[in-house]
Amino acid sequence: MDLRNHFFLNETERKGMLLVFITAIVSGFSIFINSYGVKEFDSSIFTFMKNVVVSIFLLALILALGSFAELKKLNKKQWMQLALIGLLGGSIPFLMFFKGLQMTTGTASAFIHKTLFVFVAAFAIVFLKEKPNKDFFVGALLIILGTFLMIRPNFAFSAGNFLIFGAVLFWAAENTYSKHIVTKISGTLVAFGRMFFGCIFILVFLLFSGKISLIGQLKASHLLWIGISSLFLLVYVLTFYNGIKTVKISTAASILSIGAPITALLSWVFAGKALVPMQAIGILLIFLGIVSVFWLSRIITLLRTAGAKNHGRN
Repeated sequence: MDLRNHFFLNETERKGMLLVFITAIVSGFSIFINSYGVKEFDSSIFTFMKNVVVSIFLLALILALGSFAELKKLNKKQWMQLALIGLLGGSIPFLMFFKGLQMTTGTASAFIHKTLFVFVAAFAIVFLKEKPNKDFFVGALLIILGTFLMIRPNFAFSAGNFLIFGAVLFWAAENTYSKHIVTKISGTLVAFGRMFFGCIFILVFLLFSGKISLIGQLKASHLLWIGISSLFLLVYVLTFYNGIKTVKISTAASILSIGAPITALLSWVFAGKALVPMQAIGILLIFLGIVSVFWLSRIITLLRTAGAKNHGRN
């Protein structure tokens, strides 16, 4: 039996899964780095500059890969769809999230952010008619429980936490809408639309808030943080939006939960703290939950098949 073909339906889906797994790993490192970088200067400037840098790189990539012809063929409706993705995913939630990070250091905010996949799944059921099986629900329960044990949130809700919760809802809506759009537009162009229009909307915010002048006050250390963070964001959007083209959005969002243990482990290592047993159990449950989302039924079927064969031999 070819286990690879048993656990994944086809080569296209395997590639999609791999891309989203890369997204999850990048996310784990990115959140850890951003938690330090955003403390250095105004969060809206940090967000705007990152989006600008990533937009430029994505446009250069589109030109290099010969995808500019597809970009020129986009009709008015498709441009509006990309603009909506930029509004829902590339501007408002970024401003809310990074402002929330600056306002709170509580564990509740970290837990709230990690529930993103739950809201994505809910939106996907309603708007995309996705039908998660029992594997997903078992896996989701394990992921939530594992995240709770790992983070041990204090649930001291603050204005910062509410901003992060709002950002999560916006991202969930945008992820669901993007899944619908990537069926007709390439993932790379969707990523570009998200970042490009995100830049425009944030620029409008900076102009009306009077913060645009802060760009001229950026120092070399600020540019370094922007450069590092932009690199992670570039890989994130490229892998995620190309990955969800062949993977259910609820499944893809579940995979992103891998980022939580990575962020936590990095935080513990750099803080010099020891991993307590409850947190280790939480990390284990998250990984078991992700495995359950994909392979619980298939693993059970495989074990039953192997058991039946052994019984027949006896």
